[in-house]
Amino acid sequence: MVTDKTLGFIGAGNMGEALLKGLLNTKAARPEQILVSARRPERVQELVRAYGVRGGENGDVARDADVVVLCVKPQILDQILRGISADVSREKLIVSIAAGVPIAAIERRLHPPMRIVRAMPNTPATVGAAATALALGEHATEADLATARTIFDSVGLTVLLEESQLDAVTGLSGSGPAYLFLIIEALADAGVKVGLSRRASMQLAAQTVLGSAKLLIE
Repeated sequence: MVTDKTLGFIGAGNMGEALLKGLLNTKAARPEQILVSARRPERVQELVRAYGVRGGENGDVARDADVVVLCVKPQILDQILRGISADVSREKLIVSIAAGVPIAAIERRLHPPMRIVRAMPNTPATVGAAATALALGEHATEADLATARTIFDSVGLTVLLEESQLDAVTGLSGSGPAYLFLIIEALADAGVKVGLSRRASMQLAAQTVLGSAKLLIE
C-alpha cells in the first residue's frame, strides 16, 4: 500500500532509520512525505542528506505530520510526550514503538480521545526482515490499521494482536533474535571443533537457520 500521508518520525536511531528506509525502498512513501527529528541535530542532517527526507524539531514533526511515529526509548517517552502535547491535535494518528508503555498512558499525556497504535517490531527491521505485532487503541480505525501496516510491512511481517499480548511479543520476537544468535554461535563452535574454519562455520550455521525458517514459513 502506498500512503499519501505525511509521516513524522520522532527519534532517529536504528529503528527509526530502518522504518524510513523501508518506506522509501518499497516506494510506500516519497522522501518529501517523511519528517524526522532526533536528539542530536547532526543526526537529523545525516538522514536528510542520506535519504532526502525533511528534518526538524520534535514540535515541527508533531505539528506538520499526519502520522507521528514515536521511535524513542520507553524511559524518555513521557518527556517527549510532554514536549509535543501542545502540537498534537486529535486528527493525528500516533504510532508508538516504546516497549512496555501502554496506550492509555500515551493518551493521558496528549489530548484524549486520541487515535493510537502500539507496535512491537524487532531488530531484523534493519535488514527488512522484522516481525512486528500491532495493537489498536480504543479510538483507532481500520484506516489507521492500514496505515500502520504500510509502515511496518515495509520492513517485514506484521500481525494484529490485543494490547494485553504485547508483553509476550516482547519476550518472543523482541528478544528472540538474541537467542537465535546464541544457537548460531553454538552451531558454528561445533563446526570449528570438527575442523571447519570459523568463517565457513558461521556462514553455514547462519544460512541453515535462515533456510529452516523459510521452509517453516513457506
